[in-house]
Amino acid sequence: MRVRIIAVGKAKDRDLRSLLGDYYARIGRYAKLEEIEIKDGKVDEVAERLARSIPDRSRVVALEVDGRSLSSRGLSAWLERAETDSVQSVVFLIGGAYGLPPEISKKADLRLSLSAMTLPHRLARLFLAEQIYRGFSILRGEPYDH
Repeated sequence: MRVRIIAVGKAKDRDLRSLLGDYYARIGRYAKLEEIEIKDGKVDEVAERLARSIPDRSRVVALEVDGRSLSSRGLSAWLERAETDSVQSVVFLIGGAYGLPPEISKKADLRLSLSAMTLPHRLARLFLAEQIYRGFSILRGEPYDH
């Protein structure tokens, strides 16, 4: 399975890039991971850029503050269903300062809330990477999640 994280905006901070790199390498033991950063702009431009970045027949997760709340084990179970269903790509979408374009979010297979609080997209990206890693480690029965 492939995991693609598509984020509006760039994560430039060296410390953040280092932390993301660590989690991306960990995820890489379970799935091929790809991060795509797209340029922010007008809503219709961002929607077009996001749509072009989503592979056909992907299972799409839109990160939304008002989305469905899952526990770490819940996300792990969701990833397991994607693996069981032989989904080729799971795509996580992270919006910019104004969130995701509504037409993209509405088409997602899952609208996921990482927190009831609004998170800066940089922090959301790191939190998401950790939770994806945790989800795979739960699936494999590894001791990370304790």
